[in-house]
Amino acid sequence: MSIKQVLKGFQSGSLSAAELCQRCLKRTEQFSHLNAFITTSPDIAERAAVQTQNRISSGVKQLRPLEGIPVAIKDNFCTTEFPTTCASRMLEHFQPPYNATVVQKLIDSGAVIIGKTNMDEFAMGSGSVDSIFGPVKNPWNYAPTSHGQIVQGSDEWHVAGGSSGGSAVAVAAGMATMSLGSDTGGSTRNPASYCGVVSLKPTYGLLSRHGLIPLVNSLDVPGIITQTVEDATIMLNVLAGHDPDDSTTVTDEYTPIHLPEQLSVDGLKLGIPKEYHAPGLSSDVLLQWERVAGLLGGGGADVKEVSLPHTQYSIACYAVLCAAEVASNMARYDGIEFGLRGSSDSSTTQLYAESRHAGFNEVVRGRILAGNYFLLNDNYERYFMQAQRIRRLITEDFSKVFGPGGVDVLLTPVVLSDAPKYSDFLQLDNRSQSEQQDVFTQPTNLAGLPALCFPVGLSSRGLPIGLQLIGRPFSEATLAKVAAWLEERLEFTMFDPESLQCVDNDAPSQTVVVKSQSMNKTI
Repeated sequence: MSIKQVLKGFQSGSLSAAELCQRCLKRTEQFSHLNAFITTSPDIAERAAVQTQNRISSGVKQLRPLEGIPVAIKDNFCTTEFPTTCASRMLEHFQPPYNATVVQKLIDSGAVIIGKTNMDEFAMGSGSVDSIFGPVKNPWNYAPTSHGQIVQGSDEWHVAGGSSGGSAVAVAAGMATMSLGSDTGGSTRNPASYCGVVSLKPTYGLLSRHGLIPLVNSLDVPGIITQTVEDATIMLNVLAGHDPDDSTTVTDEYTPIHLPEQLSVDGLKLGIPKEYHAPGLSSDVLLQWERVAGLLGGGGADVKEVSLPHTQYSIACYAVLCAAEVASNMARYDGIEFGLRGSSDSSTTQLYAESRHAGFNEVVRGRILAGNYFLLNDNYERYFMQAQRIRRLITEDFSKVFGPGGVDVLLTPVVLSDAPKYSDFLQLDNRSQSEQQDVFTQPTNLAGLPALCFPVGLSSRGLPIGLQLIGRPFSEATLAKVAAWLEERLEFTMFDPESLQCVDNDAPSQTVVVKSQSMNKTI
């Protein structure tokens, strides 16, 4: 159910907040094998739902924007009622004394927190497989399709994407109506594409980062994951705005997004970046990309090819800047102030080493090591400053494309293919996976631009494929209108938890049907 459907159900009395909360909590138990959540607390969630129900029953005239709506929170946002672990031993028992600003806004708007979701440790990854609590599994592994079903217990299941994999799975499997993730290089859009849900990465500075445990301060953005485009705009309207606790948030007043009843793309200038025809792009993704571009062209949009020449350097640029900021941010975890503390009493240096080796996994330690190398006096100009120059050139590429006489929106893939199998995903190390999986998403973080990912169809393997709209700064309303127009026509069939049959491998299979209009124009 969408947010509007839920609120209408509350107002009509056909649905109660307590009932909806219990339904979601039941699904967290039913789908526990997906490992989407690190922490759940039925007592906390049910108490909040009852308070909401009492408020509704008292005859309040106007419901809050997210009254009684179940939400899942990625476990790198500080929460007072739930531990915040970042899926790491370093913070396994950390209990924050305050809520992140975006979390507090959700609570103030009436949302009910179901729990904290699983992720790659400290958000470093593209699969949600590098967590001390185990990997997150894609719910579409178990969907009854014409391609059969995956046997539980094997390594042939498909990954959920990362690093916000738990948040995407929670929404896809109906464990929450919406979820909060973080997006540093594609960490909400990547799993949204793999799991068949909507993800909105807002313009840098539109949402507060206060209380989001940092990975890369200059790239991190709280991300939104929902079932529909309209839900994403409703959630954005609640979260956006200046925060005195975050100096990087914009001070201009935010204008809420309201989608018109009659949507149109007539006259829209749509760009197709030629550099995004990257090596390794699957035929399934290419087909959907061409189909959706043709659909927009048939609706009156002016579709043309554009160039972002420095895109090819984005992965190397991101690798340097990410590692450098990781090294700086992770320096606080020394075993003295907070976090895991080693038992060594031989020296302070030995205590540091022991605490950090035990607290961080190999991926985090590797990025810290690389970042410190890039920041050495002898390497600073060669690596860090050079990466900053490349970042400026990537940003200028987008500015030219969106400048006077340019396009309004870019349409691109999100990832190279549908969700990889876990056994195949492990063939490459974490950094190599990020290089492959985030090639289409990292440039928007480097440029601070908004991007919206939405599901468009199924691959030849019966798994979701998403595409991405990119716009100029603070053009979230335009992206939402275009995506909502497409959503009406694509009629993507969401994953149906009610028909889930994941334990009986001999059960009869069914075909998942995705309806769409025929492609009127190709490029």
